[in-house]
Amino acid sequence: MFIGQRVVKVMAEPNGTRTSQGKPQYQFNGINSHNSSREVSPLPRVGYTPGSQLPPHMAPQLPPNRAAMPALTQKISGLGISMPSTPSISPNKFGKSTTNTGVPEKAAFSEHSSPVVPNCLENVPLNDIGTYPGGQYFDNLVQAPVSQYDAQNRAFPASSSVKQTSSTSNLFPQAQASQSAQFSTSIQATSAYTQPAGVSSASQSVFPPRPTAQPPSSQMRPNYAAPTGLRNLPQRYPTPLQPQSVNAAQRPQQQFNTGPQVPIQRFNPQINYNLPPAMGQNQPPPANATNSGSRYPVAVGPQQPRHVGFLNQPNQPAQGVVQSGFSRIWGGENYDLLQIPNILPPAQVHPPNINLGQEQLNQANCSNEIFRCTVTKIPDSASLLQKSRLPLGLLIHPFKDLNYLPVIQCNVIVRCRACRTYINPFVYFVDAKRWKCNLCFRVNELPEEFQFDPVSKTYGDPTRRPEVKSSTIEYIAPAEYMLRPPQPAVYLFLLDVSRLAIESGYLEVLCHTLLEELQNIPGDARAQIGFIAYDSNLHFFSMAEGLNQPHEMTILDIDDVFLPTPDNLLVNLRDRRELVEDLLKLLPKRFANTFDENSALGAALQIAHKLMGPTGGRVTAFQAALPNVGPGAVTSREDPNQRSTAETLLLNPVNDFYKRLALECSGQQIAVDLFVVNSQYVDLATISGISRFSGGSVHHFPLFKSNRPLVVDMFQRELRRYLTRKIGFEAVMRVRCTRGLAMHTFHGNLFVRSTDLLSLPNINPDAGFGMQVSIDESLTDYQSVCFQAALLYTTSKGERRIRVHTLCLPIANTLHDVIHSADQQCIIGLLGKMAVDRSTQASLSDAREAFINAVVDVLSAYKLSLNIGTAGSGLLAPECLKLLPLYIAAILKHPAFRIGISTRLDDRVKAMIDMKAKPLPFLIQQIYPDLYPVHNLELQEVVMNSEEESVPLPPRLQLSARCLENKGAFLMDCGDQMIILVGPNVSKDFLNQALGVPDYSSISETMVEIPVLDNVPNKRLLQFITYLNDAKPYAVTLQVLRENSPSRGVFLEKLIEDRLENSLSYHEFLQHLKTQVK
Repeated sequence: MFIGQRVVKVMAEPNGTRTSQGKPQYQFNGINSHNSSREVSPLPRVGYTPGSQLPPHMAPQLPPNRAAMPALTQKISGLGISMPSTPSISPNKFGKSTTNTGVPEKAAFSEHSSPVVPNCLENVPLNDIGTYPGGQYFDNLVQAPVSQYDAQNRAFPASSSVKQTSSTSNLFPQAQASQSAQFSTSIQATSAYTQPAGVSSASQSVFPPRPTAQPPSSQMRPNYAAPTGLRNLPQRYPTPLQPQSVNAAQRPQQQFNTGPQVPIQRFNPQINYNLPPAMGQNQPPPANATNSGSRYPVAVGPQQPRHVGFLNQPNQPAQGVVQSGFSRIWGGENYDLLQIPNILPPAQVHPPNINLGQEQLNQANCSNEIFRCTVTKIPDSASLLQKSRLPLGLLIHPFKDLNYLPVIQCNVIVRCRACRTYINPFVYFVDAKRWKCNLCFRVNELPEEFQFDPVSKTYGDPTRRPEVKSSTIEYIAPAEYMLRPPQPAVYLFLLDVSRLAIESGYLEVLCHTLLEELQNIPGDARAQIGFIAYDSNLHFFSMAEGLNQPHEMTILDIDDVFLPTPDNLLVNLRDRRELVEDLLKLLPKRFANTFDENSALGAALQIAHKLMGPTGGRVTAFQAALPNVGPGAVTSREDPNQRSTAETLLLNPVNDFYKRLALECSGQQIAVDLFVVNSQYVDLATISGISRFSGGSVHHFPLFKSNRPLVVDMFQRELRRYLTRKIGFEAVMRVRCTRGLAMHTFHGNLFVRSTDLLSLPNINPDAGFGMQVSIDESLTDYQSVCFQAALLYTTSKGERRIRVHTLCLPIANTLHDVIHSADQQCIIGLLGKMAVDRSTQASLSDAREAFINAVVDVLSAYKLSLNIGTAGSGLLAPECLKLLPLYIAAILKHPAFRIGISTRLDDRVKAMIDMKAKPLPFLIQQIYPDLYPVHNLELQEVVMNSEEESVPLPPRLQLSARCLENKGAFLMDCGDQMIILVGPNVSKDFLNQALGVPDYSSISETMVEIPVLDNVPNKRLLQFITYLNDAKPYAVTLQVLRENSPSRGVFLEKLIEDRLENSLSYHEFLQHLKTQVK
C-alpha cells in the first residue's frame, strides 16, 4: 500500500489560461518561422509559398503527374475507370477555388501520353503462381471512384510564362501545391525538349512533352549530344587509336577485351583527364583543357556473343569487342529487365563507391553508413540534373553506433571564419600556417596548436592531425559552445492506467523490464527519474528522502493542471534507488482493479512539460487507449470499411494541440517518445505529433496482449534497446554545403529552427534524417563539392561534444556520368520520405502515381542518353539502377502506401513515421526483406563473423512463391523481425536437430526462439541468425511458422514479387513500365 494517499481538487483560476499572443511561429519540413537565428526569413519552402512562381533553385526533382493515365496506372494508383471520355470527378480531390474540367482533346501533351485502353490488362501476362488467401486478381476488383487527372496535376506550380487553362489552374490550394512540388520535377523546358510539330503555343502543356531521339542514319555512332540538344561537352575519356574492323571468325580468342584492365596504348597520354584534385585542392580549377569533339566512331564488326545480363544497344550497329570491354569497365552495361527474371543479386547490395581520384581521399571520405547521396557524382548544373530526372538529396545517420570514433580535446577548434566549416580532409593547405575552406574557399589562419601532432608529439606537417585524416570526428566542446552548464540525464515515465491499458497487461511487463535494466540506463551521478500515471485523473508519486514507500498524490481537475509539490517528483536515481524499485513493484498491484475508461494523455503531457521545463530531458509516454478526456481529447475517426482510400484527412491530425505542445517542449529541450500498446484505434496520426516535432520516437505494438508471446517478446526487446542505448541531450545539427548548392527540405522527427539548423532535444543512434538539395549555381568550375553535418549535443555523462561528418563528391558534366552514378537504395529512401509528404498533403493515390512516374522518367532519361529510338525493344536499365523498378514495386506494397482494407489506419501512420525517421538500412529491409533458404546450410558457402568463426551464408532469394518448396525451410529478415516458414515435407533431421521438435505438427504457434542443442545443424542455424542480428542495433524477435499456420499471412504478404491484394506482380509491373517509357 502507498503511504499517505491524498486527493487534491483544484478549480481552474479565471486568469489561469495562457494567452497565445506573442508566441513564436515555427516551421517543420519547410514551413516558415519567425523564430529564427537570422534576421531574414528563411527561403520559402514547402507549405508556405508566395502566390508567384517558386524560385528556380526550388525546381522540383520528381516527375509531375501526366494527363492521360492508362487503365493499369489507375489501378496501381488506386483509381478506377468509368468512361474514358467522361471521367467522374471526386469533389474532395482538388482545390475548391476553380472547377475542374476534362482534359482538352487536342492538348499538346496528348500525343506523348499513353492512351486510355479499357482492356489494357488483356495483354499483361498473368503470374503463374496464383494468389494467396485474401488476395485477388484484377478481374474481380471493386474499382474506387474515379478522379480526374490532367496535365497540370503532374506539374505544379505553373510557370508564369505558360498560360494555364481553367481546368488546371488550381488543382490544389496554393500551400498544398507548393508543398507537393517537392515531389515532382521541374516544369521548365530545356534545350532537350522541342515542341511537337503542328501544336500551337497556346495549347502547349505546362509539362514539356517527353524527349524523343531518332535512330542513327549511319552505322557509325554519332555524338550523342547532337540529337538530344545537349551542349557539345568535352570528351570524358580519351580517344583510342584508329580502330580496325573486327572479324570474330578470324580474331584470336586471347584478343578479346574480357579482363578488368583497359589497353593503355589505346589512350592519348596528352589528354587531361580532369580528375578530382589532390588532398585539399577544392578551389576552382583553371579552365577545362579537355579536348572537345564528337565521340570516336566504332568500327562495325560481326555480332559478338553477349555477356550474361549484357545487351547490345537496340537500333545500334554491332559493337566491337573494344567497345564492349569499355562498357563493362566504365559501368555502362545495359540490362533488359524483361529478359532477366531473377534480377536480385545473391549477395547484399553494397552502396556504390565514390571515386575522388586518389586512394588517400577515398579512404578519408565519410562512411556510406553515415552519409549517402542519391548520386555519387553531382551534376554541374541544374539543367543537367533535370535531364537525368534523378532526385538529388542526402540521407544521414548522424548518431550511429560506431566501432571507432576519434575524439579530440583541444583549446581551439579550427573552423572557417566565414562559413564556420570545421577543418576536414578536403581542405587545401596553402602553407603550414594557412588553409583554404573547401565550402566557401576563404583562406584562414592555422593556430599554432594545430601544427602539433598528438601522436608523434612533434610540430610539423598539419596534415598529420586526426581532423584532416578522418571525415568523422568528435570534439569535446570548450566553454564557448555552452549557453548553460550541461544538463543532467532526466527521465520521466508517463503511464496509461485506464481499463484498456490494464487489461492489455503492458504495465506488469514494463515494470518487470525496468527493474532489470534500471542499472543500465545512461547517466552519471546526477541522473534523475520520475513517474506519473493517468486515467481520468493524474497520479503523482513522491519519493522524498525518509519515506519507506512512495507517496501518491491524485489531481482530479485535469483542465488546469499544476504540480502538487515542487520537489521529489524527479529524484536522483542513485540516491533513491530503493524507493524507485519499490514503486515499480507496487504499480501493477495498485491499478490492477481499475475500471476507469478514460485516458488524459494531453493533461499528462502538459504537466510533464511543467515538471521538466527547468532542466529538459526525455519523456516516455505509454499509451494504450484513445485519449478521450481533457486537453487534446480526440474521438475515433477510423471506418474499417473505408481503409482502402485512406483519405488525406485521416492521415493528418484532427487538431494541433500535440504539435503546439511539442514545439513548446522543443524550446525547453524536452523530447517525448511514444510507446503505443493499443488493442483499438488510438488516432496515432494526431498524438504522434508530440514526438515528431520534439525530436522523439514512436514505437507501436498493435493488438498488444500479455498472453501473446510474440508481441511481448518484441515489446521487451525494443524496450531494452530503448532504455540502454546512447542518448544525446539538448542537441542541434547544422548541415553545410559547398557554395552553389542549397538544402530546401528536411525529413525526420525534428524541428527546423532556421534554414539549415535542426533542433533535436534528444538524439539517439536509431534516428535517421533526410534532406533535399538543389543546385543554385553552375558548378562547372569545381572538381568536387562537399557536405558537412555538425551535431552539437550533451552526453549522458554531462559532456558537451560536437560530432562532425564530411562527405566529398566529384562533379559530373555528362548525362551518362550522372545516371551511372545513381545510388538506387538511397533514391528509394528519399522518394519514400517525399511520398509521405505527398500522401498527407495531396492523396495516397497521388503518392503512388508519383512513384511510378519517377521510375518511368529515370528509365526514359537513360534511354535518351543511349540514343535509342522509340522502336527500341526491351526495358533497359544501367547496373546502378537495375533494382529501382523492383524497389518501386515493393514500396507500393509497403504498409505506408499500399491500398486495400487490410491495413489499419494506425499501422499505416506508423509505417509513414518510420519511412520519414528511420535509417536507410532499416528501410531497405522493410521495403524488400531478405529471404534465405536455411534447410541446407551445410551446402552453403561460409563467411567469417566478428569473432573469426565460420558462418554459413546462403544466397538471397527473390520474394516470390516460386522460390519456395515444400521440402524446405526459409528465413525472412524483415529488419525488425525474422520469420522462418517451414514446409510440410521438410526432412525429419532438420526438424529434430535444427528446430528441436519431433515432427512437423509439433511446431507451436507460439514458437519464438530456436532451442540451443548439441548438434551441428542447430549450431549452424543459430550462427546464421546471430550473424544477421550482428548488423542490427539489437537482436530482433524470431517467429517459426508452419506452412498451414493461421499466422502464415505475415510471411506471404511480404512476397511482393507476386500478386497481392489489389496490386500487380513484379513482371506485370515491368510490362506496364515498358508501355510508359518513351
